[in-house]
Amino acid sequence: MRIIMAQQNALVGDIEGNAQRVIDAADEARRLLGADLVLFPELMLTGYPPEDLLLRPSLNSRVDAALETIGEKITVPVVIGYPAVRNGQRRNAAGVVFPGENRPRHEYFKQHLPNYRVFDEKRYFQPGSEACTFELDGWTLGLTICEDIWHSGPASQLQQQDVDLVLNLNASPFRANKFQERLEQVEARSRETGLPILYCNLVGGQDELVFDGASFVCDSQGRRCVQAASFTEALVPVDLQCSDGHCEPVGEQLPLPGLEESLYQALVLATRDYVNKNGFKGALLGLSGGIDSALTLAVAVDALGPDRVEAVMMPFRYTSAMSLEDAEKQALTLRVHYRVLPIESAFNGFMDILSESFAGQEKDTTEENLQARCRGVLLMALSNKNGSVVLTTGNKSEMAVGYATLYGDMAGGFSVLKDVFKTMVYRLATWRNQQAGVEIIPERVITRPPSAELAPDQVDSDSLPGYDELDAILERYVEQDMSAEAVIRDGFDRENVYRVVKLTDRNEYKRRQAAVGPRVSRRAFGKDRRYPITNGWRPGD
Repeated sequence: MRIIMAQQNALVGDIEGNAQRVIDAADEARRLLGADLVLFPELMLTGYPPEDLLLRPSLNSRVDAALETIGEKITVPVVIGYPAVRNGQRRNAAGVVFPGENRPRHEYFKQHLPNYRVFDEKRYFQPGSEACTFELDGWTLGLTICEDIWHSGPASQLQQQDVDLVLNLNASPFRANKFQERLEQVEARSRETGLPILYCNLVGGQDELVFDGASFVCDSQGRRCVQAASFTEALVPVDLQCSDGHCEPVGEQLPLPGLEESLYQALVLATRDYVNKNGFKGALLGLSGGIDSALTLAVAVDALGPDRVEAVMMPFRYTSAMSLEDAEKQALTLRVHYRVLPIESAFNGFMDILSESFAGQEKDTTEENLQARCRGVLLMALSNKNGSVVLTTGNKSEMAVGYATLYGDMAGGFSVLKDVFKTMVYRLATWRNQQAGVEIIPERVITRPPSAELAPDQVDSDSLPGYDELDAILERYVEQDMSAEAVIRDGFDRENVYRVVKLTDRNEYKRRQAAVGPRVSRRAFGKDRRYPITNGWRPGD
């Protein structure tokens, strides 16, 4: 028997469109690859996560209609994920649909509902408790869904039902080094039960989440024997071969990307899907001559192509000649639309309006922020006029400590580097240049000291610890939830730690107003880290 794992990119809420994706993929799998069964990801019909769309009154009837349409048009059995209301309870379901049948012949309800970090499944679903098996071409197959495979119970139930293999439907979001954790869990379940497990994962970008696909298969000994590509749709053949009454899956094993490559591909996929799925004509960004905007531009071009990307240099009196030269050089190299819009007159106009209000007061960060806000106004005007989304360029280090201007450089629709620390920004820029074999990002942008260029001779280190130290502190405080005192015990300077922690806590109000951006770490700002803006928590705790 040949099973095809259909690693697909669903659009959340597009039930009819997702049903057609199922039909088209199943048809291709049958005609071109000889599929006997096609396995799709978790909640394929609604996309993942559907969130409060699950509460819409018409959703259930639309899902049922889509399942009926699928049954009418497929020529090969499929296993597909969808929400189902049964006996008044909403379930995260996997169903087996056979050609010519208007409803699933078999249904399984997810038993372990994740309710941590980015997951809220207990808000929407009731857990199942029973195993589900079905027969096909003399084989007995069992169903599980995503989180079920991280626990021993569901696979053990199927072992007791004497199944030949386990089908596991997934919508497992990407983050750095996540694949190894998945693999270890599936390997453990295979070794515990002696059963092969097919792990079929979703692919695509959805707001903060990125799904990397990377579907795979473990044999009955817990050895990975099939590996799909990452960050792309794929139809992955898995052949079941028998000898002496013992059956094992076989198939192709494709290489997995390394850390920098996987992070970069995640950013590219997230940006492409956010722009395309939301119907924007393209993307634009402020290109400052600095490392963050340079990397963001490279990602945007790789995601959308140069014809759909515009870069805007908005110089002021503090903008260096180096920044002007490097921004133009990168824009020409990447062949994007490029324009220069000086902000001197806009800034002076605002200062004229505010002159009476500011009379007798010294200059401070107000004037610096006003420069950023002039740029934000121009970018949003171009966005409104041309139908392109503004990509903000701030990184995770800056967002953590508030080194960004509300309604200025934070103005925009999608924050590509929101979950990427500054030290990783440099690594990704270097990696991208190495892959290209040319300076996609000018080398001088990578090697010069970072600066916001909002004041004479300004550099980031005037206001912040060095990024190596800053990021190490933030990784512990933000991603590992270590207290300030615990971070200090790791060998960091007490004054710097408390300064960083206080800045991080104080700037939650800014992050709450920031553009959405892709989650690529173990703990991202957004739905992954939900802290109250108004609170009296002591920073040392």
